[in-house]
Amino acid sequence: MSALTRLILVVSLVAVTTAPAAHAAERMWMGFHDDPVLRWDAGRIDELDAAAQTNATIVRTFVTWANAAPRRPANPSNPFDPAYMLDDVDELVRNAQNRGMEVLITIWGTPRWANGGRTPNYVPTNMTELRRFAQALSARYSGRYPGYPFVRFYGIWNESNLARFLAPQFDARGEIVAPRNYAKLAAAAYAGIKAGSPRSLVAIGETSSHGRDKQVPKLSDSTSPGTFARLLAEANPRLQFDAYAHHPYPYPVFFKPTQLVRWPNVSLKSLPRLERSLSTWFRRDNIPIWITEYGHETKPGEPLGVTEAQQADYLPQAVALAKRDRRVEMFVWFVFRDSLGSSWQSGLYRRNGTRKPALARWASTAPPVDARNPSLSARGGQRAPDVNLTTREICATNGEGTAVGMTYRARLAGKLVKVGQIQTRLRSDCSITVRPAFTVAPGKRYVIQFDLNTENGVSLRRTVTIAGSGRG
Repeated sequence: MSALTRLILVVSLVAVTTAPAAHAAERMWMGFHDDPVLRWDAGRIDELDAAAQTNATIVRTFVTWANAAPRRPANPSNPFDPAYMLDDVDELVRNAQNRGMEVLITIWGTPRWANGGRTPNYVPTNMTELRRFAQALSARYSGRYPGYPFVRFYGIWNESNLARFLAPQFDARGEIVAPRNYAKLAAAAYAGIKAGSPRSLVAIGETSSHGRDKQVPKLSDSTSPGTFARLLAEANPRLQFDAYAHHPYPYPVFFKPTQLVRWPNVSLKSLPRLERSLSTWFRRDNIPIWITEYGHETKPGEPLGVTEAQQADYLPQAVALAKRDRRVEMFVWFVFRDSLGSSWQSGLYRRNGTRKPALARWASTAPPVDARNPSLSARGGQRAPDVNLTTREICATNGEGTAVGMTYRARLAGKLVKVGQIQTRLRSDCSITVRPAFTVAPGKRYVIQFDLNTENGVSLRRTVTIAGSGRG
């Protein structure tokens, strides 16, 4: 048997006649943000295994520029300048890939040497410094360097409408200035990320769900997310980005996912208004939305939180709200496990490692929307549609250009109608493109199950849904 023949991909293609919902996000990247547990904890390998077993497909992490570059690099655009301290990020990216998960890196936090000795929430005095750091970081995880996996997703800053993360929010006259400063920051970081890794996707915003739009004595300054986004677009209506990120937490924390809030604050229920507004302000249609933080804290750890039973009820409600919104591409839960390292008690595990009831709800809610199993449409009558698949587990032990052979079996209404073989090659972003040689019938929906095997023994399953446009 030849090496190519041993590279088997079995494709079972089953057709059904129901068209997908026109206004639903059939697939989302779902996962967790929990650096204390998934990145730094002594048991982080076991924790990542547990996260993968819950069907998580993405891990969000902070790369705090101030920590990654505590001293000024000699060559800041060099991804391996000795000044950069990224060993823990390297490990997380590798560990996530080995478990078939993507990574979202949110960059924030300016070093003192770059902002005149201020705290990390103040922007750099020279945006070129940020651009160079962003370029070095994304180049490091561009897939071009063996041992440093490709990172697909990036976010710029965190909760930029809060002074805790971006200061100042107001000038001496009380006028809102944070969006104008953020526009410069986002433009510099976006340019750097794309220069280092053109295939990466970059979100701006990362806004908190609420803010006040005015200064209140003894309270930290904040801007409402709707106002922040509007003023950001006014500052730079041509700002480049691939998605807009938001954290639609209930506020106060004990409210339900269906909470209605007064605009310009933005909850899960008011995401559609934010989306329409973004289209108007930035003059762009169908801007993708990433929910990069969401969660419900539980009692007794958070006295104002919800009960564990309520958390279990609210989690699938929140996912359902996100799924009904066709623009939402990502849903990240904050955090995975309650721990001493986090001030939040929204984990699906208690601090002692025992399970909360919400864990089972997550594990049953995540698989149907698994973004590794894409849902796409093709023109009725189209032959051999392109199907792009992420293949992280293959990428973990195979390099760019690895040959991937496949056999596919096409069935219509349970009847085998076509058998064929295809060969393709692994790309640096851990994806492959396959073109199964069948003709898409209009008005039909095809479910294609891929069982991938590589020559070095990696087995992987993916399922793809293809809906044929037009009437049958």
